[in-house]
Amino acid sequence: MKRKFMVMATAILVSSSMLFSSCIGSFSLFNKLLGWNNTVGDKWVNELVFIALWIVPVYEIASFIDIVILNSIEFWTGENPTAEVKVQEIDTKEGKFIVTTDANGHKVQKAGSDELVEFRFNADVNGWDLVVDNEDINPLFQFVGDNQALVYLANGSTMTVDLSQAGMMAFRQVIQNKTYFAAR
Repeated sequence: MKRKFMVMATAILVSSSMLFSSCIGSFSLFNKLLGWNNTVGDKWVNELVFIALWIVPVYEIASFIDIVILNSIEFWTGENPTAEVKVQEIDTKEGKFIVTTDANGHKVQKAGSDELVEFRFNADVNGWDLVVDNEDINPLFQFVGDNQALVYLANGSTMTVDLSQAGMMAFRQVIQNKTYFAAR
C-alpha cells in the first residue's frame, strides 16, 4: 500500500510539473506601487511609507492581484493589461505631432492628418520596423549580437554597423554620401 501511494504521488508530481508550468509575469502593478513609494520623499520617508504599506496590506493586495489576475491575463493574451500608454504632443516648425508610446513602440501622427507612422519593435528578428498606415512595413534595422546592427538602407541594400562611436560615424558618412579625409 505504501509503495502504491509513493508511485501515485510521484506520478501526480511529475504530471503537475508538466501541466502547470510556471509563467513569471511582469508584476507591473506591484512595481508601479513600489516605484511610486520611491518618489514620496527622502529615504527615511520612503522607508516609513514602505513599512506602512506592508502593515496595511497594500503590497499584499497588489501582489495578489498581480499573481492571480494580471499575470493570468498576461499569460493567456500575451499583453500586459496595466501597460502604460504615453501620449505626447510635440510642436515643431512643420506643425503639431501626436506621439503615442506603448509596449509595441511609437506611433506618430500629424495633428489633423489621417496618415499614421509607427516605429514597431519586431521581436521575431530583434529589430525595428517602420509601418505606414498599418500597411507598408519597412524594416529599419535589427540587432546582431550585442555590438552590431544590420541596417536597411534606402537604396535596398544593407549595412552592418558597429554600435560604437566609430561605427556610427562610418554609417553617417554612408547615408550622407560623404567621405572625410584627414587634413594636415
